[in-house]
Amino acid sequence: MNRLLLLPLIFCLAVKSASAQFTLDPLKKAESIEVTLISEESSIAPGKAFRVAAKVVHQPKFHTYGKVLSEDTGIITVIKWKLPEGWKAEDLAWPATFDVPSTDGKMTKGYNGTVYLPIKITPPATLAIGTKVNLEAIWTGAVCDDQSCKPVKLPFSLELPVGATPVKNVDAGKLFDAPASAATPPPTDGILKLILFGFLGGLILNIMPCVFPVLGIKITSVVHQAGSDKKVIFMHGLIYTLGVLASFWLLCGIFQGLKAAGSNVGWGFQLQYPPFVFIIVLILVIFSLNMAGLFEIGTSVVGVGGELQHKSGYLGSFFSGLLATVVATPCAAPLLANALPVALALPLLPSLAFFTVIGLGLASPYLILSSFPALLRLLPRPGPWMESFKQGMAYPMLGASAFFIWVLMGLTSEDSQRDLLIGLVIIAFALWIYGRWCLPHMPKSVQTKSLLITLAIFAFGSYWAWPQAKEENWREWSPELVKSMHAEKKPVYVDFTARWCATCQVNHRVYKDKALMEEFKRHGITMLKADWTNPDDRISTALTELQRAAVPVNVLYIPGRTEPLILPSNLTVENVRAALVELDKAP
Repeated sequence: MNRLLLLPLIFCLAVKSASAQFTLDPLKKAESIEVTLISEESSIAPGKAFRVAAKVVHQPKFHTYGKVLSEDTGIITVIKWKLPEGWKAEDLAWPATFDVPSTDGKMTKGYNGTVYLPIKITPPATLAIGTKVNLEAIWTGAVCDDQSCKPVKLPFSLELPVGATPVKNVDAGKLFDAPASAATPPPTDGILKLILFGFLGGLILNIMPCVFPVLGIKITSVVHQAGSDKKVIFMHGLIYTLGVLASFWLLCGIFQGLKAAGSNVGWGFQLQYPPFVFIIVLILVIFSLNMAGLFEIGTSVVGVGGELQHKSGYLGSFFSGLLATVVATPCAAPLLANALPVALALPLLPSLAFFTVIGLGLASPYLILSSFPALLRLLPRPGPWMESFKQGMAYPMLGASAFFIWVLMGLTSEDSQRDLLIGLVIIAFALWIYGRWCLPHMPKSVQTKSLLITLAIFAFGSYWAWPQAKEENWREWSPELVKSMHAEKKPVYVDFTARWCATCQVNHRVYKDKALMEEFKRHGITMLKADWTNPDDRISTALTELQRAAVPVNVLYIPGRTEPLILPSNLTVENVRAALVELDKAP
């Protein structure tokens, strides 16, 4: 039975039992610049390091930026290398930027004309002699004139033969005659300025939409602690700060590790991975429902972040620091536009110092309050208002949840987006059961049964909502494309569907079967999706020709046959596989 059909049954059984229970637009070419790859060697040797350079040729009146910005505007240039396994890349100093016309009528620092951006590459010693290797990279940045800028992503590559000894590339001239040097950091005075920007940026993050809901949790915690021991208050401040710093240190370590492995990563890269963003969504939704009063985490239960408001809840303070850093990521980039590129480009220790300063800026308000308990007198006294405040803060938290849900939807397939929303509803239902029956005054048997049912439904909802990668099998349907491919005697499968069609959504589960998808590939079938969510006269006409008035309609066009094969309305793996067998009978 399909999971969608189980929902009403699960809902009823659970209630009855409890009462007894995660860019720049890629442009294939840019007329304003041209990027090619030049090597100092025309033939490379195993284990022998060599240098290559991205040759960037700007058309007149156009300019780009360097790997580090010296002004408040612009987009840094990044070259992401896609090297074969076992190869290593080492940053080299790029040419100094110079004055170029900016979009505001002033001058800015960047590149124009022809510029060479070098890097040192070391192939593995096991590289086979007599073969050829293809070095690939992507240039990403902003191409500007004196009026406007546009984001550009340009791939480029170079094929090199492998010999027993390296051969000098005479065509490169004197470009690589200067000895290779490590990338140089910006001047000291510039670093001090950017450190200040990092601290201020971290401080301002506290009032940004991403972080403010977490700050609301800490405000109520501070008020609760107003009458507590000064040492306890101070320890909460230190542990919250440690949670913030631990997150930034972890990010710094990940950045440095990926950079050492030859990857070019930017701030917020973790939000490019659907499982990570889903976990953030899950945490924020749980916090939101808890603050809204749907359920309470008792002192004897270990919940998400522990007992956030209890004076001995040090784990809660640490977790709040972690969460504040994670949700700050989307807001940090614009606030720290200058500091972050430097922090990502520097070696380990200076980069670690940058991240530490940003973290201290984020944690400083709570750290100051906990260090000087007399300041707590400026805050309102504990009282009934706190419960209203806590419930009110649930809505900014839900707003942050909605933002991260939107981020996650951009990373996943259309079916996965639907499952995410359904799964979150199931999870909320599980938490309602917990809040309704896992109460201290309930009999122990009811509490135990409710907790078990809560955990089971929570796990089921998480499984349901777990993100799936975007579908790459489908192409957009058009009658012209179907006619053309059928004329070329190529098999075509068309799914006439719509978002509002519940049966269609059930049918889509069939396409998750890996063995079935392998059969589609083996037959060389082109899969087309005709989405009728919005009115489309072409789809209406096609359905009429198929003598169908509504979706779902699934059709297989078999080479050599005039009429398409129409599959049953309710798909199963078996009846789809039976339809594919007809391809083997085609003339």
